[in-house]
Amino acid sequence: MDMFCVSMPKSKKRKVPKAQQAEHDAWLKSVNAMSTNFTIKKPSTVVAAMPLQKTPYIRQTPHYPSLDTGLGVATKSAPKIYTGDKVKGIATMHKSNAVPVFTDEQAVEISSMRR
Repeated sequence: MDMFCVSMPKSKKRKVPKAQQAEHDAWLKSVNAMSTNFTIKKPSTVVAAMPLQKTPYIRQTPHYPSLDTGLGVATKSAPKIYTGDKVKGIATMHKSNAVPVFTDEQAVEISSMRR
C-alpha cells in the first residue's frame, strides 16, 4: 500500500422525512414554473439617438514651436573602449554566463569549478 494512499470513509446519506421531501418538491415545481412563465417586454419609449457629427471634434490648443538653433545634426560619439588595467579578462562560468576576472586567483578558481 502506498504511503500517500489515504482512504476516507464514505458519508452516509441522510434520510429526509417524506413530508419534508414532498414540501421541497412542491417548492421546486413552483420555482421552475415561475422561471419559465416570463416574457420579454419591449421598451415602450424609444430613446432618441445622438446626432452624428460631420467632422470630428478637435480641441483648440495653442502650438508652441521648439527652439531652432539652426544646427540639425548631432555628432557621432566616440566608441567606448575599456582602457583600465583592473579587469584581466572575461571567463565563462556556466553555459554562456560571462564573468569578469580581476585577479589570477579568480581565473584559476573559475577554471577549476565543476559543472
